[in-house]
Amino acid sequence: MMRNSLWTEAPLGQASLRGFARFYRRFKGFFLSLSVVLLLFSTPSLLGLAQTTPADVASPPEPALPTTNKIDGYPVLLDNEPLFVVRRGVGMFSAQERAQAISQRLSLVARDISITPEQIQLVQEPENDLLYLRAGNTIILTITTQDARDHRESKEKLGQQALTYIRAAISQYREERSVDHLLKALGYTVVASIALIIITRLILYLSSKLFPSITTWLNRRLPSLKIQNFEIISAHHISRFCLRILKFIRFFLGLVLFYVYISFILGLFPWTRNISESILAYFFIAVEFVVQGVAQYIPNLIILVLICFTTYYLLQSIRPFFRAIERGNLNIPGFYQEWAEPTYRLVLILIIALAAVVAFPYLPGFDSPAFRGVSVFLGILFSLGSTSAVANVVGGVILIYTRAFQGGDCIQIGDVIGIVLEKTLLVTRIMTPTNRIITIPNSSLLSSNVINLSAAARELKRYLILQTTVTLGYDLPWRHVHETLIQAALATTDILSDPSPFVLQTSLDDFYVSYQLNAHTDHPDRMVHIYAELHQNIQDYCNQVGIEIMSPSYYALRDGHQSTIPENYLPSDYQAPGFRVSQIPKENDPNS
Repeated sequence: MMRNSLWTEAPLGQASLRGFARFYRRFKGFFLSLSVVLLLFSTPSLLGLAQTTPADVASPPEPALPTTNKIDGYPVLLDNEPLFVVRRGVGMFSAQERAQAISQRLSLVARDISITPEQIQLVQEPENDLLYLRAGNTIILTITTQDARDHRESKEKLGQQALTYIRAAISQYREERSVDHLLKALGYTVVASIALIIITRLILYLSSKLFPSITTWLNRRLPSLKIQNFEIISAHHISRFCLRILKFIRFFLGLVLFYVYISFILGLFPWTRNISESILAYFFIAVEFVVQGVAQYIPNLIILVLICFTTYYLLQSIRPFFRAIERGNLNIPGFYQEWAEPTYRLVLILIIALAAVVAFPYLPGFDSPAFRGVSVFLGILFSLGSTSAVANVVGGVILIYTRAFQGGDCIQIGDVIGIVLEKTLLVTRIMTPTNRIITIPNSSLLSSNVINLSAAARELKRYLILQTTVTLGYDLPWRHVHETLIQAALATTDILSDPSPFVLQTSLDDFYVSYQLNAHTDHPDRMVHIYAELHQNIQDYCNQVGIEIMSPSYYALRDGHQSTIPENYLPSDYQAPGFRVSQIPKENDPNS
């Protein structure tokens, strides 16, 4: 009957009814589940509307008392709310047992609606000098002279204070379990649920409208993360990462709203208020823990900032010194210009490593066992797997300071000839004349002979000498051969005329002479092409002057055959000579 009158007092228009019907159908499952839960919560109070007596009421469970000490006392609870504390026991009851007994009696009286708060009276017993707090025939509390002495109050004043607290607590206890209060709590729950749904939908709607615009703006505004010309992270990926952060914030905001909603509706009902307070307590404990952790870490954070600040400006202060050496503006005897950049990098690594060692104890979680375990594990992995890496790093450092080669030099290592493309602390990369890139570990370079074909020209102004050998017979004038070979060398591209080429006779063999042509070049990187052109010019110039380049043994046995010089170098009327045959005179022959 009360429900019917409640609904008819606020008539709704036809349009409002249709809108509410649509809303109800959409969220019908949610409201049905919520109503069942709330009705279950409110069942004890509804059942308790009928008049009950202490005999009809079952004994309530023993209230949970917070842990206290003897000095503070033990609290008397009603509905898990502390009213006052008991510091001293009575008779065989300890202070804790006394507080529990008083709490149980208060719970029984509060649930017995036949006893009004005004019926609870303070009664003085003259014969035993005790003060009792009675509810009908039930003694709730006994106040002794020692209680008054412990609280430094008179018994009358102490009893009056207890009476005031108990009456107010019982009135509040019954008020919170009344039908009006429960209906009001149900109304607040429905309103809070509707507000949660509306706010959630509003957040989803606004985010669906704003997120695409924010992503487009970020794509236009944010630059890509690059190192020189290499793009590490594109602007598109950065904008996607920012969008994920926004979605996470939206999700976190939804969790906070749901958390507040659950805490609010659980706090509306007396049977779930403890759960609500526990949830809030956990939340505030977590927040307090985080805030305290951050506050306690602030000194360490200041030290870390100072270490980073000092390290940064120390590196910035030494950088111009090495830059001046690299540019030649500052000369230090025994310290070469090419050492400036690698030395700066080594000093950079040492300073950063020293700063990391100093800052290590101030990192969060430094003393935790997990942090130590990870550090030991990484140290073992580094020790087991870095043997070859350390050898290569040491080799790279030695190669830098021995000045074996520089970037761009033409070097020869064993059978490998090429230009140095890159020299790092671990490996050296070389490009051969056939455009093959070979990577050689620095530790291997230390155990090999490195021939630098560019260092003499750069440091001593003495150019690389290219050598090639031609073997010719003894019948050719050696001065003529020298002149021809030098002319062939001077006609070759990238062969220097100053210093001029020269010829050395390296050996006088049985059938031929070895002529070694030596020519200077300032382009050792084109050595293969220079050799090819030089050999072509040697053939052309020797053929022009009639010098045959062939096996000396064949030359010694030949008699009148065709010349090996190409036809375009021979005279137009050239004819191959015949064999020179002569008769051997016989013995005692008068005609011979």
